[in-house]
Amino acid sequence: MNILLIEDERPAANRMKQLTLELLPGANIFGHLDSITSAVEWLQTNPAPDLIFCDIQLADGLSFEIFERVKVSSPIIFTTAFDQYAIKAFKLNSVDYLLKPIDPKELAGAIDKFKNQKIKSTIDLSQIQDLLQPRQQEFKSRFMVKIGEKIQSVLASEAAYFMSEERVTFLQTYEAKRYILDYTLDQLEEMLDPKKFFRLNRKYISSFEAIAEIHTYSNSRLKIKLANCSDNDILVSREKVGGLKEWLDG
Repeated sequence: MNILLIEDERPAANRMKQLTLELLPGANIFGHLDSITSAVEWLQTNPAPDLIFCDIQLADGLSFEIFERVKVSSPIIFTTAFDQYAIKAFKLNSVDYLLKPIDPKELAGAIDKFKNQKIKSTIDLSQIQDLLQPRQQEFKSRFMVKIGEKIQSVLASEAAYFMSEERVTFLQTYEAKRYILDYTLDQLEEMLDPKKFFRLNRKYISSFEAIAEIHTYSNSRLKIKLANCSDNDILVSREKVGGLKEWLDG
């Protein structure tokens, strides 16, 4: 059996070779090929292997590009470090996917599947690439707040900052209006656009425009002054300082 190994990490390639030869002692393993370019060249100039092991992320891009450049009829088992929930979704058209680091039992199962089915791979690249694309997350654009007997909408863009006080969460607008929200700051942190809001500490999430002053403080911390806020002790921990500076730089 001839097997082609496309993998850009030498330790991973060596481990794959070792595990594969334990399961298929007579196999001839070609590679490892570490890039799209080298894989395309090999496939164009050599007979089709009986099986291909292929890492998804190579040094010069996603390996799906290989199969856009060269028609491949060999069965393919992909290896990847992507989240295993996504891996389950990728199991299309009898092509198998293994999560790194490779589990010997998972590899054995994939090889058994290959040996039993002997089905040529028909890769639906569009489906797989769609799954790999980062989803554009939709962030909360407005909040419904109660004012007396009335309920009204407040836009997230009107929020200067959010604060937690005695287990109550408030939205403070640029016009210094304050509204109670039915969310915790932890929940809001997931809902708000991180380009516009930053979690300063356990009590505050601030917009960029609301930050009036920044001062250095002891132990490499920062002290923040927010517009229309009476709290003069808003501290950013040393662990968060780097993230805050990056956020402020845009």
